[in-house]
Amino acid sequence: MADSNTVSATRSASWLAAARAAIVFILICGGLYPLVITTVGGVLFPHQATGSLIEIDGKVVGSELVGQRFTAPEYFHGRPSAAGYDPFSVSGSNYAPSNPDLRARVAEDSEAIASREGVSPDSIPVDLLAASGSGIDPHISPESALLQAERVAAARDIPVSEVHDLIKQVTEGPTFGVFGQPRVNVLKINLALDGKEISD
Repeated sequence: MADSNTVSATRSASWLAAARAAIVFILICGGLYPLVITTVGGVLFPHQATGSLIEIDGKVVGSELVGQRFTAPEYFHGRPSAAGYDPFSVSGSNYAPSNPDLRARVAEDSEAIASREGVSPDSIPVDLLAASGSGIDPHISPESALLQAERVAAARDIPVSEVHDLIKQVTEGPTFGVFGQPRVNVLKINLALDGKEISD
């Protein structure tokens, strides 16, 4: 009987210790840690912590992190989106390069871009044809921006050299000089074309 009582007491102590440990880790990992990280992030990086929103005259017009659909000739156009540019439905198409639906869509887009920009389909940068993994990539390559420069300049009746200069001004380098490729934020360059001053 004594041995049975000892075993029972040991089991109770083990369960109690496990329950205490679980409660402590839930409080730390589920409460304290997120609170500290969110607070520190908000203090050190207030713009990024609130979604990197872009404001014009006090009104939010988008985010630096989320692409938008532009179709008017006086604007630069972004990458295709498998998510419909919906930040709540981020996704890639998950199509393999051999997928017939993907090939058909790329062929159709290639013909449309070539016709719109007055170029050969072979000269179209791949980022104008391929959706990003997130489906909401807000950037295009400088090459994709330059491809569209003549159309934008003609639609706005401004010298193409002015558009080229703007592309150079807004081109972002690799993050920390190492990660990623040079890129152009489509929303930012279109706002700059409209002469809008961005407030962070």
